Amino acid sequence: MTVMIGVDPHKGSHTAVVLDDSERPLGELRVRSAVNQVERLLGWAAPFGERTWAIEGTGGLGYLLAQQLVAAGERVVDVQPKLAARVRLLATGASNKNDPNNARSVAVAALRSPAVPEVHVEDHAAVMKVWAKRHRDLSRQHNRVACRLHSVLCDLVPGGIAGEISPAQATRLLDELEPVGAVAAARHELAVELVADLDRLRVQRRAARQRVATSVTASKTTLTELFGVGPIVAATVIGDVGDVGRFPSRDHFAAYNGTAPIEVSSGGRRKVFRLSRRGNRRLNHAIHMAAVTQIRFRHTDGRAYYDRKIAEGHSGKEAIRALKRRISDALYARLRHDVEQAAGRSRGPGGQSRNDTVACVTGSHPEHRLFDEATPGPDLTIRPTATPGRSPRPKAASRRARTAP
Repeated sequence: MTVMIGVDPHKGSHTAVVLDDSERPLGELRVRSAVNQVERLLGWAAPFGERTWAIEGTGGLGYLLAQQLVAAGERVVDVQPKLAARVRLLATGASNKNDPNNARSVAVAALRSPAVPEVHVEDHAAVMKVWAKRHRDLSRQHNRVACRLHSVLCDLVPGGIAGEISPAQATRLLDELEPVGAVAAARHELAVELVADLDRLRVQRRAARQRVATSVTASKTTLTELFGVGPIVAATVIGDVGDVGRFPSRDHFAAYNGTAPIEVSSGGRRKVFRLSRRGNRRLNHAIHMAAVTQIRFRHTDGRAYYDRKIAEGHSGKEAIRALKRRISDALYARLRHDVEQAAGRSRGPGGQSRNDTVACVTGSHPEHRLFDEATPGPDLTIRPTATPGRSPRPKAASRRARTAP
């Protein structure tokens, strides 16, 4: 008999409920979060024979338990909290929100959902995600300390320090300053401590960046071959994407990272789309940084594509959104290429990986002025395709001529 075991994980305990194919409960167990939690769960589940563990939020509180069960040879699937919440909402019986009901909802969601992702042993993607998050946290803390230092210096020196501040610059200013009074002396001491914090955070950021670069190099990814995609962006993309095979096409990937438009048609309003605020915003920000970097350098294909969109009458925001979608497609193609290269699959003409796995999904990226037409193909670069019979960006060329120094 095949059973589904739903688990509602918490910091201090885990509650498991086992269901058969008819959603009939067969048992329930609550264990404390301890070193023997897996042994207790496996001993309890042994009589049920073939089983699958459905854990809510394997990227959060259920992470450690899921990885321990996978290491023990068990099959584990990840159930998003929103799926379990929908099951509780539609329940006709006792739907009180407690641990047993939550665990049962997780098991039902895993039984009835068509595509619940399976949990696997973590690889280099998890390493990059760890160090990318460390670098991101240090950067945020560095910005907070820098803003606080700016504020304190404005109370000590008229105008403070304009622009970006550095520890050496702040140290020189504080050495030349002689505070008058107890309040000014206290602020001077605080500024000195903030400078020390800023210098320490810079050292830690440098070390985290080096760890990220090392892990990206060890993964042998080709993402960094794209202009604007450095080690930090590549680590963020790989860490958040994980298994790129869960995206059947580049359009699914674009919907996940928020670079595909959302249809808002209703009644007589047909083919109406708007900017997507959904998806992984961290991944969307990484793509945005790559797009901004390409636009900053005039020799890049991304800048040429951006200028062409401006020349066609698109606004600056529309042009950068179209470029972000093109970068998303290039990232997806690179990720699929890396997977195929690692697996030793056959190559297509010219040594490139096959493109038959990234066919478009009908209607997932419709033609619309906000995002331009769907990207013509899963290219490994963002070089724009030449259109026969059209002159190459006359307006963009004239604009550069007017703005040239």
